[in-house]
Amino acid sequence: MLTAAVAFTLTAAGVAVAGLRAYRRRFLSATRWFAVALLPAGLYLTGLFPVARTIGDEIADWAVKLVFDPRVWTGIVLLAISAGLLVTTRWVGRRGAVTEGREDAAPAAGPAPVRPAVAPAAGPAAQPAPKRAEKARATGRGKGDDGLGGEFDDIEEILRRRGI
Repeated sequence: MLTAAVAFTLTAAGVAVAGLRAYRRRFLSATRWFAVALLPAGLYLTGLFPVARTIGDEIADWAVKLVFDPRVWTGIVLLAISAGLLVTTRWVGRRGAVTEGREDAAPAAGPAPVRPAVAPAAGPAAQPAPKRAEKARATGRGKGDDGLGGEFDDIEEILRRRGI
């Protein structure tokens, strides 16, 4: 009975504060206060206050046992050892020092060969760079003309092939 009185008193106080905030035209703040004010009544009506009290009692009992019971300390040490072993095996497994299964297993093949993401297209751009450089030297145009010779050489070659 006392729990109900406290819950509904807290709810009424919260609704009053929300009303004052709304009166001062702070509607966002008033909505937040109203939402928080509904929590005590909702917790009481759903029966979660006894659950919270039970959880609080169990945590308090565990804390008292933690300080005075050597059995709890043994359990904490075992949990710490378990966590340490799990972390260590994860770390060693990522470094590749431990082989799963057989000891005579072949090592990994290594990284995959690098392949272009796009297939090369037919045309002057598909030629390797040394052949294009040789063509530029053969035609008498080099890199030192105007800085744009290499790009125009490719364009001129494409236009010649098309007959333009």
